[in-house]
Amino acid sequence: MRVKSSIIFLLIILIVGALAYTSIYGVELGNFKLSKIEDELDLGLDLAGGVFVVLEAQTDATGDELRKMMEQTKAIITQRVDGLGVAEPSIVIEGDRRIRVELAGIDNPQEALEIIGKTAQLQFIEPNGDVVVTGEHVIKSDPGYDEYNRPIVNLEFNREGAEKFKEATTRLSIEKEILAIVLDGEPISLPMVNEPIPSGRSSISGSATIEEAAQLANLIRAGALPVEMEALRTSVTGPTLGLEALNKSVYAAGIGLLLIFLFMIIFYRIPGVIASIGLTIYILIVLGIMTAIDAKLTLAGIAGLILSIGMAVDANVVIFERIKEEIRNGKTLRASVDSGFKKALTTVLDANITTFIAGIVLYNFGTGPIKGFGVTLMIGLVASMLTAVFITKYMLRLTISMNITKNTKLYGA
Repeated sequence: MRVKSSIIFLLIILIVGALAYTSIYGVELGNFKLSKIEDELDLGLDLAGGVFVVLEAQTDATGDELRKMMEQTKAIITQRVDGLGVAEPSIVIEGDRRIRVELAGIDNPQEALEIIGKTAQLQFIEPNGDVVVTGEHVIKSDPGYDEYNRPIVNLEFNREGAEKFKEATTRLSIEKEILAIVLDGEPISLPMVNEPIPSGRSSISGSATIEEAAQLANLIRAGALPVEMEALRTSVTGPTLGLEALNKSVYAAGIGLLLIFLFMIIFYRIPGVIASIGLTIYILIVLGIMTAIDAKLTLAGIAGLILSIGMAVDANVVIFERIKEEIRNGKTLRASVDSGFKKALTTVLDANITTFIAGIVLYNFGTGPIKGFGVTLMIGLVASMLTAVFITKYMLRLTISMNITKNTKLYGA
């Protein structure tokens, strides 16, 4: 029994050590490769860099009319964001008239911020001020080049728009007049009409680069927002700043864990060593779950993770104090461990369940970073219960079966 327990204990140590090493450094053996956990985690915009903006509708509409406006606005903003090539954007309606947009990992945050809130109302206007066609008549809008290799936006109108465009260009071509192309009330191109355009196709010149042409094409393709949106809160985080925040957070968490390990080992001795191993397993479980469910790791999420570590340590402290009391009452080590865990279970469950309920509330009613905090907190609480109640207990019983020592002082008593 003693040899078997020793072998199982050593195997657990080796497996935990190997998993911890792989999580930190990764492993690559020929075609077999395991990436380090840092590369697998999906980072939020406060760590990866990006844009956060809360927009509010400037309208007196209410009820179903407002709800329809907000759904249309969300759809248009989503289409614009898709044109930027942002992976997994977060675009949600908050309350009745606000939209929250989070775009992580983009190269040009300021440009994205400008595109999100633009009205993008396209109009073709005659010299007398009449509007010929608008962005509503456009069915296709793509960047391209003209015959002189200059960036342009190629437009194609629907049947109604093509007919109106044909009539206007036929009339304007007689006197070689200008047909102004206006975006958001500002002229962006003033081409002269030299001949009728019956095809229902046109182009907009004036873009300095193909990127600008692509941005304009995306705005026109998405269409105008159905309601004016005002930016209430905005935040732009560069990738460098986000990486610095991540590194500092990881560094602080590492120091905190080291101090916790030292405290547990000095104060509780053998149970403290077991608790340190259990906490390592706990961290691996939490990070593994977050990677598996593609949860975004944010600074608030890291705070939730650290808080749940504190809950795990608290559970161990409650259990170990109970074990010490049982040892002082004259029970054997094995009986003390079994009795200590049994008597501490209710207290540990009460503390974790009430905190878990708080996590559910934060996730359901919170937004953005608050949701991230709630998710990591709940994952951490489940993992801490698993490690504190089951894994730590099993490993303590293994150490007793190994019969290393019967000195109760080495068990904190």
